[in-house]
Amino acid sequence: MNIKKYQELAPNTLNKDLTYTMQLLNCVCGLAGEGGEVADIIKKHMFQNHILDVDHIEEEIGDVMFYICNLATLLELNMETILEKNIKKLAKRYPKGFESERSINR
Repeated sequence: MNIKKYQELAPNTLNKDLTYTMQLLNCVCGLAGEGGEVADIIKKHMFQNHILDVDHIEEEIGDVMFYICNLATLLELNMETILEKNIKKLAKRYPKGFESERSINR
């Protein structure tokens, strides 16, 4: 599935009973929560000797994308445009690929 199709389908399961402002807040809180779940899986692997559960991470990344795409949609932003602008910004910041020096002194 491409990002355009995903952005079209993701809003189907948003809570339509919420006001616009509440939907925005729901997406922001959901994004923070799901991102935290990804971090928790990595934390347990790194510091608590859990096996790295890549399938679980994949599922949680999907949840992160749900909130990102719905937030973009609510704000009338296009995910393809967001991704293109991000790649251009990164290419400008790191034209030869990531360099610690450029990261520190930018």
